[in-house]
Amino acid sequence: MSQKILVIEDEDGIIHLLNLYLKDAGYSVSVAKDGADGLELHAREHPDLVILDIMLPTIDGFEICRRIRAWSKTPILMLTARSSEDDRIQGLDLGADDYLVKPFSPRELVSRVRAILRRTSSAESNAAREAAAQEESAVLRFPGLTVDSTARRVEINGVEIQLTPTEFDLLALMAKAPGRVFTREVLMNKVWGYDYLGDGHTIDVHISALRKKLEANTEQRYITTVWRVGYRFEIKARSTTA
Repeated sequence: MSQKILVIEDEDGIIHLLNLYLKDAGYSVSVAKDGADGLELHAREHPDLVILDIMLPTIDGFEICRRIRAWSKTPILMLTARSSEDDRIQGLDLGADDYLVKPFSPRELVSRVRAILRRTSSAESNAAREAAAQEESAVLRFPGLTVDSTARRVEINGVEIQLTPTEFDLLALMAKAPGRVFTREVLMNKVWGYDYLGDGHTIDVHISALRKKLEANTEQRYITTVWRVGYRFEIKARSTTA
């Protein structure tokens, strides 16, 4: 049975393009042209992934993302015509798994859909992840920070913080190798998969959102920027420039 994609988008040209490329890639596609219909379709059809435009009639994409995340872990790929990093970070903070800025390549969109579904929806991937978590140390403990790979739970000073699947994967990957410098390309390959076509700026946006959540209620800094290279996990005081 083909995986189901729900497209919530009001531009006919983009709807036609997404229908064409997603169906050609073997996916089943449902379409809603406004936020209210999108929420109804999501509740009725339980899609494997949602492609969500930000600018929608009746209810905007940010609110749709917030409502879906209140009761479902369905992966969400957001589409935005806005180039502002703040808008992209807002979508990621609300629980979106990835974003694309319009105009976009349909082939890149299909590649990202495949990568997201491979990470979040495949039973085989979940089983492999659980097996890997059992082989490694299930719980990583640092000053003020606990990362539980089995439960996919993160605590700051004993209080759980909510991370998106992508944010958790990035943190867990780096926390397992403190001090190691991860280039943007390595992070994309490890987290998204080797066929991922995104650019390094996508990593920067996810790391920015992750840092914001980690550092909201602590004086510690856990992720350091390595200029022109990438990032590493290390614990420093917040006053330290990174």
